[in-house]
Amino acid sequence: MFLVINMFTDSHCHLYSNYYDNLNKIIKNAEKNNITKFINNGCDLNSNTEILKLITEYPNMYGAIGIHPENVEDYQETDITFLKDNLTNPKIIAIGEIGLDYHYTKENKEKQINLFEKQLQLAEKYNLPVIIHSRDATQDTINTLKKYKVTGVIHSFSGSYETAQIYLKMGFSLGINGVITFKNSNLKEVIKQIPLKNIILETDSPYLTPEPYRGTKNEPTHIIDIAQYIANLYNISLDEVSKITNQNIKRIFDI
Repeated sequence: MFLVINMFTDSHCHLYSNYYDNLNKIIKNAEKNNITKFINNGCDLNSNTEILKLITEYPNMYGAIGIHPENVEDYQETDITFLKDNLTNPKIIAIGEIGLDYHYTKENKEKQINLFEKQLQLAEKYNLPVIIHSRDATQDTINTLKKYKVTGVIHSFSGSYETAQIYLKMGFSLGINGVITFKNSNLKEVIKQIPLKNIILETDSPYLTPEPYRGTKNEPTHIIDIAQYIANLYNISLDEVSKITNQNIKRIFDI
C-alpha cells in the first residue's frame, strides 16, 4: 500500500511584513501541511520590493509584482519602471495583483484603466501571465483584457457562470479561495458546473479565511481546507484535486 501525499501550491497570497510578524512560522506551518509552493503577490512598491527579497530567501516561493487598483492615486511612473526592471527575474512569474476595483468609488475609473493597461502592456511585452483583481468592474475588466494578448488567472473569482464562461473562452483560469466555503456564497453552484481543469486554489492570505475559521487571520495552510471543500463539491479525492490543480498551475506559470 502506497502512502499518498497531497502536495499543494498557494497560488495567491500576500506574505509580507505588513501582515505577519513571523513569516517564517507561517511558511513552516504551511509546509507541515504539504503546501510546498507559494506565489506571493505584490500590490505597491513596498510589497513588490519585499517580495523580491523574500523569493531569494525561500526556495519554494515565487513572486508576482504589480500595482493594485486601490493604489492608483499613490503610484508613480517610477513604480512602473521598477516593475519593468524586475520582470526578467526568473522567480518573478507573473504581473499581479492588477486590475479594476469600483467597489468604493468609480470616480477614478479612467485612472484605474490607464494603470491596468500599462501593466497589461508589460505582460504582453514580456510574455508573462497576469493575476487579475476585478471587483464591481466586470465589463470594464473584460473589455480591457480583450485589447491585449495576455492570459493568466482571474483572482478570487466570484461571478456568474456566464461571466466564468467569458473568462475561460479568453484563456483565463479561475482562482478559487475561501469565499467558496462561505454560507452566503453562491459560488459553489457556479463552480460545480466548471471543469476542475479551469481552476487553481489560492488563499489570498491574510484575507478571506475559509469556514470554519472565519474571523481569524488567513494563512497558506488553509489551502487544505479549500481543497477538501472542492473535493467534496466534485465528489472526488483530495489526491485528484491536488494532482489536477497543480497541473493547472504549471500550465499557467513557470514554476
